Amino acid sequence: MQAGFWVRLGAMLLDALIVGLPLVILSLLITGGRPYEEYVTNILSFLYSLLVPVFWGGYTVGKRICGIKIRKVQDHSPPGIGTMLLRHVVAGIIYGLTFGIGTIISAFMVGLREDKRSIHDFIAGTEVVHDDFS
Repeated sequence: MQAGFWVRLGAMLLDALIVGLPLVILSLLITGGRPYEEYVTNILSFLYSLLVPVFWGGYTVGKRICGIKIRKVQDHSPPGIGTMLLRHVVAGIIYGLTFGIGTIISAFMVGLREDKRSIHDFIAGTEVVHDDFS
């Protein structure tokens, strides 16, 4: 069963609290609070969202807690590094080029479409579903 807007938002907020806050603290420790601390935080956050689903079967910490995961539409396998690059980098470029309008459209797509897929899901050929044991 596809995961809808609210559970995906909840997973994202959990990731921000549980993982994002420690990443900010780690960035402060690494940089000593220098002006480029924000860049280090962004790089660490990007690596987390890119690599953790690859090595953890489609889950992030927030998604695992909420009982949802990313999988490929075609064969229902966990995403690989190429899939996650498409999902984050290419989609991020599109969202940036549309000045955030693409992000708003994606939120509506998840909320209103029957398959609950957003723009980045279509780009990467993925879907976010409830896991088998939730």
